[in-house]
Amino acid sequence: MLIKLRLRGDEGSASVAPGVVASRTMALRGRAWFHWFQAGCARLAARIRGARLPESGWRRGAVLVLGGVGAVAATLVLALTYHVRFDQDDLPDFEAFSRFELPSIGRIYDANGHPLMEMASQYRQLTPYEGIPPIVRGALVAAEDKNFFTHSGIDYTAFARVVWKLRVRTLLGRLTKLGWRNSANSAAIFPQGGSTITQQVVRGYFLQKMTAEENSDQLRHRQLPARALSAVIGARMVNMMFRKLEEIRLSLWIERAMEARFGSKRRAKEEILARYASLVYMGHGQYGFARAAEYYFGRPMSTFTIEDADKAALLAGTTKSARTYAPDSSQTERVRYRRDQILGLMEARALLTPDRARRARQKPIVTVVQAKPKSMVVSAVVGSVLDELKLLRADLDENDLQQGRVQVYTTVDTRIQEISNEALEHGLLQYEKRHPAASGLIQGSVIVLRNSDGAILAETGGRQFYKGRRSAYSDFNRVTQSLRQPGSAMKPLVYLAAFRSGRFDLDTMVPDEPISVPNGEGQEPKRISNYDGQFKGMIPLRLALAESRNTVAIWIAGQIGMNSILDTSQKLGIRTPLRSYVTTALGASEVNLRELSNAYRAIASGVVSQPRMIRKIVLDSGEEMPEPGRGPHSAGIDGRALSLIQEGLRSAVRMPTGTAHALDSYGLPFAVMGKTGTTNEFRDALFVGSTYGVDGITVAVRIGFDDNRSMGRAETGGRVALPVAQEILLGVYREKLAGPAPRFPGEMEQRISDYLSTGEPEADQVATAPAQPLSELNPQAP
Repeated sequence: MLIKLRLRGDEGSASVAPGVVASRTMALRGRAWFHWFQAGCARLAARIRGARLPESGWRRGAVLVLGGVGAVAATLVLALTYHVRFDQDDLPDFEAFSRFELPSIGRIYDANGHPLMEMASQYRQLTPYEGIPPIVRGALVAAEDKNFFTHSGIDYTAFARVVWKLRVRTLLGRLTKLGWRNSANSAAIFPQGGSTITQQVVRGYFLQKMTAEENSDQLRHRQLPARALSAVIGARMVNMMFRKLEEIRLSLWIERAMEARFGSKRRAKEEILARYASLVYMGHGQYGFARAAEYYFGRPMSTFTIEDADKAALLAGTTKSARTYAPDSSQTERVRYRRDQILGLMEARALLTPDRARRARQKPIVTVVQAKPKSMVVSAVVGSVLDELKLLRADLDENDLQQGRVQVYTTVDTRIQEISNEALEHGLLQYEKRHPAASGLIQGSVIVLRNSDGAILAETGGRQFYKGRRSAYSDFNRVTQSLRQPGSAMKPLVYLAAFRSGRFDLDTMVPDEPISVPNGEGQEPKRISNYDGQFKGMIPLRLALAESRNTVAIWIAGQIGMNSILDTSQKLGIRTPLRSYVTTALGASEVNLRELSNAYRAIASGVVSQPRMIRKIVLDSGEEMPEPGRGPHSAGIDGRALSLIQEGLRSAVRMPTGTAHALDSYGLPFAVMGKTGTTNEFRDALFVGSTYGVDGITVAVRIGFDDNRSMGRAETGGRVALPVAQEILLGVYREKLAGPAPRFPGEMEQRISDYLSTGEPEADQVATAPAQPLSELNPQAP
């Protein structure tokens, strides 16, 4: 009745939350049940005693009860022994572990073997046993498992210590509160520690998921014994017990497997120790002793000698709890105490003389200041590497890099990449000074190619910070993923097609006159105009190309046909389908910057090759996969046509009225050929330029807004993009990163000089004839 009254009192209290009421109700009912059970047992015992059984019968009953309990206990022990030592069901695959396949670091290297980026789910460095200095091995074994080299995975001498530390008071308290599950009774009953190095390896390698789930109040094992036991000691403790049982079981099996693989118990132990030293978490995102030594002390672990006993002890102490005992922890006294404790253990094992141990204790704890490496954006490079990796090997992807199963060596030069990044930022800043409202919004992209084979020396897919966030390799890469109109940067392909026809050369007189193109059924023809709004009449083709006369490009397209232009584009490596409309001659068809730059590279070198970034792949097995056969080959364009377009693009730089003449105006100390591009309504500004021949390089720059808005009147390729390319070219050749700048053929330069010395031929008067539809010039044109 008293219990009922109390329950009613709790339930009737308006000030108590429903959840608290439910918890208290469960507790009271649990206690009532426990007291009822105790009273029932007492009444049963009294009745048994009151029955006045004969002495022999009482003893016989006691023997039967004890025998039954003993039989159950023996059966349980036999079942556990069988499961641990003989049951091979559900054993994990030990093969990967025995091959030392721990998750490590995948690296992307530049052309000089310098790491561009590390990718890892866990930053660790795998270290074989021989790579662990004796002083570090000794500190580790002394701190974690003094009997490591003699036991078989389980140190049975530690069991007594664990039982001694059993939290009996907590267990008794739990037993008096059956069914009451809240944070107050979730304290651990079993102590931490007592695990061997083998057990810790098993826990970290095979039982990560099981360990992560054991602290849940939800029972992870549905067997009847687990459910019954959880009613007594709680789900968390049952989860931990089952995990510990599996840990013991796998520890015994892994030692057997390693001994069978490596031929002796000693070698098996050495291999397990090496895996532990590479697997264990050491704080600050670092895994393994090798990474920790460099992180905390700025030294390779391989350089540690007996004079570094203090550092070895600090590393060994960190394994207990990186948060508490890492060398740079704020809990300095605890770190020092742990270090000195391990030094004492090392002294006791005769690893250190008393004098050396004393000197090691006297040393201050000094860690290096972790200077952040200079930041460099390589997000576009990494993204392109991942894309290319999938194309080269369908079975490899980003996860293989993050697990350290593959190392990738690229053609990218870190120094050229840095120059390109900075040049783009400077160019965007100059634009933002003219247009403050666009600050942080204007975008750009850069690619630098080696002329001889299309190797990508640098690729910048966007600005370093955009909309308040630093660029990442998963971000939009404007070099490869952005299909935009190239504008007048498309015209050299039109002129090359004209030269291939054999009907034109640089001195051919062409009409810079009003012209129109079809504008859809039922629409008036579209009039084509030039940037300056003027028409110069009959002019040399050289001048038309240098000054980027729109009317001439359209007229030529009408003369040679669009199929000729599309065929030339494909021969130069353009893979994106171009529309057969005549306005494609003015850059109306979209193409990405990588393909456009590769076409210019082919023009400069006469060699066709798809741009590539990966030059070698190394698997964790040591197998090397060289870049497959995609070697350069002839563009299939006759030398005369190539020489003419090269000279024409060189003229665009040297001629005072050329759109790329700013390069000469700035006093560039080497020869460059190139072409600017500006799209309709000044939405995009481009420049693509090359130094001569197979020994040169090609640089392409595009700047514009992602939403395709106008950049503003007069924001042309020559004003916005060309200065970026100029800074890149100057930086690359000033630092001699691509060899000496190649010279253009002397006869080519001489012809340009002759043209400039004689002056521009007198042009006809501005044409006043009415615009003539292109369809009348070339019936095949769309």
